[in-house]
Amino acid sequence: MAPLLEPSTGFKFDNVKRNQQLVHKGHSLPHATKTGTTIVGLIFSDGIVLGADTRATAGSIVADKNCEKIHFLAPNMYCCGAGTAADTEFTTNMVSSQLALHSLNTGRESRVATAMTMLKQYLFRYQGHIGAYLVLGGYDVTGPHLYTIHAHGSTDKLPYVTMGSGSLAAMSVFESRWRAGLSREEGIEMVKDAIEAGIFNDLGSGSNVDVCVITSGNVEYLRNYARPNERVAKEQAYKFAPGTTEFVVPKPATQHSEEEGTAMDVSA
Repeated sequence: MAPLLEPSTGFKFDNVKRNQQLVHKGHSLPHATKTGTTIVGLIFSDGIVLGADTRATAGSIVADKNCEKIHFLAPNMYCCGAGTAADTEFTTNMVSSQLALHSLNTGRESRVATAMTMLKQYLFRYQGHIGAYLVLGGYDVTGPHLYTIHAHGSTDKLPYVTMGSGSLAAMSVFESRWRAGLSREEGIEMVKDAIEAGIFNDLGSGSNVDVCVITSGNVEYLRNYARPNERVAKEQAYKFAPGTTEFVVPKPATQHSEEEGTAMDVSA
């Protein structure tokens, strides 16, 4: 009779007891790196406006001041990513290639709901271990669509959305000012103000504002649309005249001609 073998697929929890034993022995388990971002999206009268900040962090360190968080998926849809930078980039690249093959096979433009389904099914498979929190926006034959996709696979479809560590500050702008039938200019300005609210009120968000406007048959990517953190000239010059600070010149140490102490006897 063949021995019973463990299945090679599905979820495994072999390391749970090992990790518990390590904790009992005094070892500390690794902690997840905190990430920070503000990404938003809204529907206006003619399409979708997406927005994102440009700060990439590694814990408490700013790793990149001007990164791109709005990723290309298809000619009619883009996706903002929050969470782990590598996860968001490679997840969107993978789905983008799948959408290109899908469009070639069907001979039609991909629908936004198709991309949403691909993303949520992929993320649900890994139960949140792929740290990709996404705002998906696009325009297809059925009109404009805006989704949020969480790392565990849950989705929302709303007229305005925010995600990331600065999402609460950004949502306060949308909750107080959004209305149906916004013009293109009003939508862009509202997205800019929402991202800036995250930049100024969340330490994980910062630097510049990227905006992407998606309408029927057209996409306009406004890279660095706003630069609220430009360096300005210093208000005071920190240059001092020579001799402002007094200092004492140390005297050179005296040289001894004879060695101190008795030499060790090395004779046999």
